[in-house]
Amino acid sequence: MEYQTIIFESSNAIASISLNRPKLHNAFNDVMISELTDCFREVGSMENVRVVVLRGKGKSFCAGADLNYMKGIAQFGYRENFEDGKRLAGLFETIYICPKPTIAIVHGAAFGGANGLLAACDIVIADENTTFAFSEVKIGISPATIGPYVLKRIGEFGGKELMMTGKRFKGKEAEKFGLVNRSVSNGEMESILKDYIKQFMTSAPKAVEETKEMINKVIENKLENTMEYTADLIARLRAADEGQQGMAAFLEKRRPGWVE
Repeated sequence: MEYQTIIFESSNAIASISLNRPKLHNAFNDVMISELTDCFREVGSMENVRVVVLRGKGKSFCAGADLNYMKGIAQFGYRENFEDGKRLAGLFETIYICPKPTIAIVHGAAFGGANGLLAACDIVIADENTTFAFSEVKIGISPATIGPYVLKRIGEFGGKELMMTGKRFKGKEAEKFGLVNRSVSNGEMESILKDYIKQFMTSAPKAVEETKEMINKVIENKLENTMEYTADLIARLRAADEGQQGMAAFLEKRRPGWVE
């Protein structure tokens, strides 16, 4: 797949999506929004992919919205801004519902909408020196489209502190708030990424996808609405090929076929 603003690579069941506007600290524009949406939608259907890694080329993960893009949308009327907001919200939803496990590798800077990209991923590993900010309020707007995904991670009152102040903070504070899973030194990031990938690669791929979908559905529903769904899911997985193979391998003290 060829793109203008991102790079897609796939090897050994690992898909890598890299933001590729390094001179602009990977600030996104309408082209990047469209390309990321298309790429995540496509990679989600690839049977040979088991893990997706999102990262940024150059000095930063993503500095938020590109200035020229911002100048353009500043001239929009309500209807154009509404449609643009829907496209951006659609990107975050596409990442969030991608059936594959998604891991964001964050360094340098993560400003504004960049936090929507990482928050929509399943796992986030950050360089402890990364600077984060929900900077929207500093220019008179709101982190609206990223809000649902960030608030799932950090909750109401964490969101109030970080989103309403727009303050800058580093990786360890991001970990404290739950915005990232791990905040480590730059030299540790790839090793920790490999550890996560190893865990996913030794887990049954369909079971991982179904578990991700189950978590998303249960989070979105009231408890009384989930009983039939979860009972059906465990029954289907136990009877399916992976479940039968995995349980047999466990009982026979051998590796199942998906572990290479």
